[in-house]
Amino acid sequence: MQEQTIHWAGPGLTRIPYDVYSDAALAAKEQERIFRGETWNYLCLDAELPEGGSYRTTFAGETPVVVVKDDDGEVYAFENRCAHRGALIALEKSGHTDGGFQCVYHAWSYNRQGDLTGVAFEAGVRGQGGMGKSFCKQDHGPRKLRVAVYCGLVFGSFSEEVPGIEEYLGDEICQRIERVLHKPVEVIGRFTQALPNNWKLYVENVKDSYHASLLHLFFTTFELNRLSQKGGLIVDASGGHHVSYSMVDKAAAATSDTSYKEQGLRSDDNRYRLKDQTVLSGFEEYNDGVTLQILSVFPGFVLQQIQNCLAVRQVLPKGAERTELNWTYIGYSDDTPAQRTVRLKQLNLVGPAGFISMEDGAVGGFVQRGIAGAHGMEAVVEMGGDGASSSEGRATEASVRGFWKAYRRHMGE
Repeated sequence: MQEQTIHWAGPGLTRIPYDVYSDAALAAKEQERIFRGETWNYLCLDAELPEGGSYRTTFAGETPVVVVKDDDGEVYAFENRCAHRGALIALEKSGHTDGGFQCVYHAWSYNRQGDLTGVAFEAGVRGQGGMGKSFCKQDHGPRKLRVAVYCGLVFGSFSEEVPGIEEYLGDEICQRIERVLHKPVEVIGRFTQALPNNWKLYVENVKDSYHASLLHLFFTTFELNRLSQKGGLIVDASGGHHVSYSMVDKAAAATSDTSYKEQGLRSDDNRYRLKDQTVLSGFEEYNDGVTLQILSVFPGFVLQQIQNCLAVRQVLPKGAERTELNWTYIGYSDDTPAQRTVRLKQLNLVGPAGFISMEDGAVGGFVQRGIAGAHGMEAVVEMGGDGASSSEGRATEASVRGFWKAYRRHMGE
């Protein structure tokens, strides 16, 4: 089968070929250039590795990875693939190992750093069989990742060329991560969500501040997020990382905002109410007035603060037209019982069936299905202009264009 050519209409960022969401050859190239290229992939939380020997299995793109903490507190990551015949080394999602790992298939053994340390019957049995004299364990083993831990987030990279994590993120993104992850956290819930669409459609959706109060009826109904509210958009110099934030202005909310009604939007509908409105009752815990912050790191990490609901999301491609979205909900280790109750109740806002984000799990599939016959055609991404810069307003697709700026650079397009 002849490889399909993706045609970009010049160097601009406002026309996106629909074929980038379905081409299998391009998806394979993304694994090499992006997920195993010069990027930092989010792997897990340091809080999920509480002591020496704690480990989690995760992914960098489609590549399975083991992340493990050693007794000295250092975190290591290596490909979850036995060097012998390619079986998974660690089968469970998480656990504890006293010394290392042993492949269930032929019992090849690895230490916590991912070094091959033992081969069953390496010398043979009763003088028969075994590995050849030239075999050296040090020459074999799964690929190792560089590891960086920042504000309790564990990132991994297969590249020796990628800059250090703080340089990769940049000052503004670092500050916004520190704003939320400024003290120890605990995991308070998890979901894994299957999405019927290309991974880039979900990442675009995360970066698209323009859609939030249009698609999500809950946002406008309960005035959690409207484009008319005070807020802004941060796009880093690379384009790949972004922050969208807004503030609930209680004084302004008391007056009538007719901007949505004047547009005749479905999101301006006052028929819907909550029988139990305590899900909206929270507490102020940041001194900047920001009640919603969505932050993304290229290629597939999201940190959210929606009211008092805190979570990290990991976006993982599973083929050209399928994505896995891992949600990890967090609270601070020093939460009071009342604060923890608020966080747990507000978890109903997000996730696969969340009052807010349920639509995000569906709309990517609507796009994937809608573009099935649109080969050679393009999406229009020019709300707010053609640039990829920070903005005081959120009626813009600047951060979506920023994603494509970073994507094209990594892909050499």
